[in-house]
Amino acid sequence: MAEHYEHPYPSPELESQYPFVHYEHERFTEEEMRNRSHGFYEQMERRRSVRMFSSDPVPKSLIETAVKTASTAPSGAHKQPWTFVATQNPEIKHAIRVAAEKEEEINYLENRMNKEWQEALAPLGTDHHKEFLEIAPWIVVLFEQRYETNVDESTSKNYYVKESCGIAAGFFIAALHHMGLATLTHTPTPMNFLNEVLDRPKNERPFVLFPVGYPLEGVKVPDLKRKDLDHVATFVE
Repeated sequence: MAEHYEHPYPSPELESQYPFVHYEHERFTEEEMRNRSHGFYEQMERRRSVRMFSSDPVPKSLIETAVKTASTAPSGAHKQPWTFVATQNPEIKHAIRVAAEKEEEINYLENRMNKEWQEALAPLGTDHHKEFLEIAPWIVVLFEQRYETNVDESTSKNYYVKESCGIAAGFFIAALHHMGLATLTHTPTPMNFLNEVLDRPKNERPFVLFPVGYPLEGVKVPDLKRKDLDHVATFVE
């Protein structure tokens, strides 16, 4: 049965005002789709957050490609309200580590984190020591753009900023894993020091920090089990 839309997209009126192109899509057989989906799932199932990195250098071009991949993520009104700030500068990485550990000492040692939060983190063994911020060859910080600053210094609103940045962060993580690199989502609280260390404008706010590199040979990760499908999805018949 042919699909019938009473309100086709784009409408002739819309297309007369804004450019549209044909979507290039390759349709696979069901068997091909199953093989592709299962292969991608198996690859992503092996992804883990790593807290001990090798200092081996990573080419800048790989970070650039990961950021370009992240920027293919959908965003509110296609505003792409993010800036990925990447550095391999030892002095900047050291400054980030010092500032992050200062905040984390308050969290862990002075109980800024409540008891429930600390108990939830206990199986991961996290603490205020953040050596990986200096050892990993790259630090990439995803900043959310709360609003845009135009050439005439006026501002424009961005929409669904956190949701958009969250999706872009997921694409970035998947891209790194796909190319054979490891990362960790690090969110020291508060993160305002990153604006100063990385000299970011006032319309940007740190969303998440990624140390990026190869995992240290022999590194261990917590033996965690992911939830079964029945615990993360419901199919309504």
